[in-house]
Amino acid sequence: MSFIKTILSSFKNIHFQSLLGNGVMAIFGVVTIAILYRALPFNEIGVYVFFMTVWGLVDTVRSGFLTNAFIKFYSGTAKERADEVVGSTWCLALIITGCCVLINIITFFLSAYITNEGMTLFLKYFSLISLATLPLFMANLVVQGDKRFDRLLWLRMINQVLFMGTVIVLIFLQKATLTAIVLTFIGSNLIASISVLLLGWTRIGAISKVTKSGFLEIFHFGKYSVGSGLSANLFKVTDTFFINFFLGPSALAIYSLGGRLMQIIEIPLLSFAASGMPSLSAYYNKGQKEEMMYVMKKMVGMLSVCIIGIAGVSIIFAEPIIGLIGGAKYMDTEAPNLFRIFMTMAILFPADRFFSLTLDVIHLPKINFYKLLIMLAVNFTGDLVGIYLFKSVYAVAVADVLPVIIAIIIAYYPLNKYYKFNFWEIYVVGYKEVILFIKQIYFTLFSRDKTANH
Repeated sequence: MSFIKTILSSFKNIHFQSLLGNGVMAIFGVVTIAILYRALPFNEIGVYVFFMTVWGLVDTVRSGFLTNAFIKFYSGTAKERADEVVGSTWCLALIITGCCVLINIITFFLSAYITNEGMTLFLKYFSLISLATLPLFMANLVVQGDKRFDRLLWLRMINQVLFMGTVIVLIFLQKATLTAIVLTFIGSNLIASISVLLLGWTRIGAISKVTKSGFLEIFHFGKYSVGSGLSANLFKVTDTFFINFFLGPSALAIYSLGGRLMQIIEIPLLSFAASGMPSLSAYYNKGQKEEMMYVMKKMVGMLSVCIIGIAGVSIIFAEPIIGLIGGAKYMDTEAPNLFRIFMTMAILFPADRFFSLTLDVIHLPKINFYKLLIMLAVNFTGDLVGIYLFKSVYAVAVADVLPVIIAIIIAYYPLNKYYKFNFWEIYVVGYKEVILFIKQIYFTLFSRDKTANH
């Protein structure tokens, strides 16, 4: 009975709910990609990857501009203030979406003169995706701010199940063209958005509570915090453009497969970032500096320790993992070694991600913005030199390591000035917290049973 109670109590933990939600979505995402990689040839998969990467960049600009600002000003506040933040964020999100629509009116007619198929698809449809995903995006913000990660799981499930199910039907009917898959992506997001509007999870009614001061507060914070949001996708976008235009869609398909499995790492990163941001903001808003910084150190340390273990297993079994997801035809390509490079580099990701989040929380988003520019310059230069000299996807992957190291160094100094801590102390704290967590689980699962038996 104690085991069952422990499992049920875990579902009430916001970190577990966030982890479960991202884990379930990652499984659906990997299954969908595995289906597409088997259904489409190298070149068409490369085109699809390019299209989704460019859309991901646009979506990251929106989420980077609004997410951290929303969580920071929304978490732990009174209802009147929360309504003001929601209404102001809705207004800003509508303006951003409106800009996408206006730009797309022009680019739609220009798409006829573009020869790259992935870019042509994007120029035709990105405003439709922006509109279809807007309510879903706002619902994500609200449920994250309210720490309702159970709802977050459901709204993601609606979207992903619809998309994957329709893709399977298209493949079965032999109608799985690139355009059909893109339209399926738009349609599944639209249905999910309508669902969350009807459920009231978007709080669209709060738009009447918008104020000029609230709007400007989110805008001025967001124009700098967008940097921390972009940093997560920075390498993928830059790399994708270089590979697509210099090495071709087939090389992009191979590179993307090696990087796609980085979702193994993104699951805990996204989960703890989503659940950790409200906690960090709440401590900061209450003036509890020491508690806030300990949460940061604990999350960076625990995630890093866990990723080291995951990376070790992934490096050893890279070939069968790639074969399982992409099919046997990818096992003899560069994909397995690319996967090894990415998983090794991922050990640094928690420090980069949570240092950026904490800088946003302590009102230093400007540093994240300038850090982003430096990372972009280093990554761009590394990709350019690597492709020019070696003409290989390996060079592009290796070029991603230096910007992450530079980003961590840049963020460490202002954080250390705000609250003194030793960088390596983070990993000590993380190791101790992981051991403590394992002991707690062991004690909960087994000690109570022994007591009950006696």
